[in-house]
Amino acid sequence: MNKMMFLLSLFLLSVSHADKFEDVYSDLEHYRTIYISENGPQLTVDTAQPKVISQRGGNITLPCKFKRDPSSVPNPKLRIKWTKLTSDYLKEINVFVAMGFHKKSYGPFHGRVHLLNDGENDASLVINDITLEDYGKYKCEIIDGLEDDTTVVTLDLQGIVFPYFPRLGRYILNFYDAEKACRDQDAIVASFEQLYDAWRDGLDWCNAGWLSDGSVQYPITKPREPCGGKNTIPGVRTYGMRDKQKERYDVYCFTSNFRGRFYYLIHPSKLTYDEAVQACKKDGAQMAKVGQMYAAWKLLGYDRCDAGWLADGSVRYPISHPRRRCSPTEAAVRFSGFPDKKQKLYGVYCYKSEK
Repeated sequence: MNKMMFLLSLFLLSVSHADKFEDVYSDLEHYRTIYISENGPQLTVDTAQPKVISQRGGNITLPCKFKRDPSSVPNPKLRIKWTKLTSDYLKEINVFVAMGFHKKSYGPFHGRVHLLNDGENDASLVINDITLEDYGKYKCEIIDGLEDDTTVVTLDLQGIVFPYFPRLGRYILNFYDAEKACRDQDAIVASFEQLYDAWRDGLDWCNAGWLSDGSVQYPITKPREPCGGKNTIPGVRTYGMRDKQKERYDVYCFTSNFRGRFYYLIHPSKLTYDEAVQACKKDGAQMAKVGQMYAAWKLLGYDRCDAGWLADGSVRYPISHPRRRCSPTEAAVRFSGFPDKKQKLYGVYCYKSEK
């Protein structure tokens, strides 16, 4: 015990004569462990284009290249993995994996994706026959033994965002109803980025609608009292993330090019809804959907000043060239509502797909 007290006294004495703690332990710096990578990272992954743009039905290459340490020996087990990030970034969906001669594509990408193979260190992915659901962010990951690196590429689609509510009225769709409603109109639920681009392009709509990440928002270019206030600045208004099951709103849908023919059926008389269905069938087609009308109007410049039935029971007509009695103030898809299906007052828009 006395020996321990003596040692403690010596320790305290030595500290009291030191101006700083570092003076007492000045030699500690010589014993710090510092890890230095003299040659930099052994593996790097990069993309020449962080964003690529295509359209539904097209083909696209997502660029990805990697560099290995030149002194590294070839690794037959080097792995290339492509995944798709969900809109909320909480999950990754497998798209394609390759290791040596072994290659595998997954789910809806099966048979539609392959590596470009443009050089030894190329991991670029080719996607054929692009669908609306292919839109989004993709991660290219290279796994080389203990080394691992990634890069992200965004696949954007040319197309159009449109607000939608069904025949039963506004603010009746939960998130899952909204997804189905867009699919039924040949579309998908729009992303925030797509809605933002549409707002910049002039979209103004005062009804809150679901977006693909589960948020509820609406675009305002002309501030007014019922839509967030007259003295507010233009922008995309947000309600934030909402309960997907319980809460109910409209929805913003997105669609792109289609492979087929959209047209107004020339018919000797006006039609009820049921007569319109049969008229399109007789012409070897089907009644057009709302998304197909918007795509034809926006991407093909379709213009027709005749109100016609669509498959959801609504009556609309597309105007690309504003004129008297036909949307005189702006180019738009005009909406005449959901009339009684027995009314014999309208024509019909049909769609004939290309096989």
